[in-house]
Amino acid sequence: MVRKLFGTDGVRGTANTHPMTAEMALRIGAAVGRYFRRDASGVHRVVIGKDTRLSGYMFENALTAGLTSTGMNVLLLGPVPTPCVGLMTRSMRADLGVMISASHNPAEDNGIKFFGPDGFKLSDQAEIEIEALIDAGVEPAQAAHIGRAKRIDDARFRYGERVKSSLPRDLRLDGLKVVVDCANGGGYKAAPDILWELGAEVIPVGVAPDGFNINKGCGSTQPQIAAETVVSHGADVGICLDGDADRVMVIDETGTVADGDQLMALLARRWSEDGLLAGGALVATVMSNLGLERYLSGHGIGLERTAVGDRYVVERMRAGGFNLGGEQSGHIVMTDYATTGDGLMAGLHFLAEIVRSGQPASALARQFDPVPQLLKNVRFAAGQTPLDHSGVQAAISDAETALTGKGRLLIRKSGTEPLIRVMAECEDAGLLERTVDSVVDAVADAVSA
Repeated sequence: MVRKLFGTDGVRGTANTHPMTAEMALRIGAAVGRYFRRDASGVHRVVIGKDTRLSGYMFENALTAGLTSTGMNVLLLGPVPTPCVGLMTRSMRADLGVMISASHNPAEDNGIKFFGPDGFKLSDQAEIEIEALIDAGVEPAQAAHIGRAKRIDDARFRYGERVKSSLPRDLRLDGLKVVVDCANGGGYKAAPDILWELGAEVIPVGVAPDGFNINKGCGSTQPQIAAETVVSHGADVGICLDGDADRVMVIDETGTVADGDQLMALLARRWSEDGLLAGGALVATVMSNLGLERYLSGHGIGLERTAVGDRYVVERMRAGGFNLGGEQSGHIVMTDYATTGDGLMAGLHFLAEIVRSGQPASALARQFDPVPQLLKNVRFAAGQTPLDHSGVQAAISDAETALTGKGRLLIRKSGTEPLIRVMAECEDAGLLERTVDSVVDAVADAVSA
């Protein structure tokens, strides 16, 4: 079966537009509550976290209503990073964790993503079964068995202790001046506090959420202000999180931005040298740069590639016994410490390397020279299937032929937005531009036809 509601990371869309409506959230809550409460005996719990979007209030209440209607007791965490939900699901011995967030998307969007009792995101099969329950409808619990809701006030403090515990106990950040951009999102309180507790001089950016400014001109997808702040304040390093703090970009002291591939290269080499890299390989997606693959090979480290989405990275890590993986976009997963991508934790491990090595951020954030990579997006309307168009297929075939032996081409439909993503890698800049543009033009023609 094909999932209709769920994308690569839960259900996502524009707030108050299908499927992200209060009515649908209530139905989703009831369906997922029934799915995880198939055994009617005992106490059943679900933890719900959210980022700082205005619509989060609406979806928090709707999900709570749906879940309690099936007998689930709801524990409300408030605004927290996504990895906090994975942690608290296990810590609270809950049956289910829910994060209300559209990650790096603009404020008008929102999403709902789920964690199982083990703190890991749900499988495709579980999502298919939940969708079937949504379509069929569920029988509510009897009046005497309706669930309760309770606020948990110390979730981000518990999360902070877990993040700090991933570093050696004697490691401090004294003397480091750190810019941290929280994207006006779920990490706006936790991240600056944790850095301060470890001894860093903290310069916060994006820590004044108003419900509308999440990811707006800030965060991991728009790091310009943070980069300028690093330079103007003479900071040693910058850490840019996204709206739910599960991804990170690092900025060196010159204001240069390093993506997730560079951070994964650094951590993989370091862990390999220390005998800590399980399975002798890093897990990354098809989007990671060819330069990363060459770098790892040169250090005797394997690379396992997966489909795009940190959920698929984690699934491969668990299946193969690997403990380090992630995405070029900045999701870094360290399963020795967390069940999902954690931008702050990954950023702290980069800071730990600065302390350990005594090298500046610029020396650590450029582990390899990336192969030139070009990514362009084409937006399409609901119901359109531009990749099925004969002209698009012909353009893709021609581009692949042109790149044979010189680079690679990747075409995919975004799992979080109505976009066709066209990406190519090639050391010939002219060929790179021509091949990407040829496919982009064909997709645009199909969309406008």
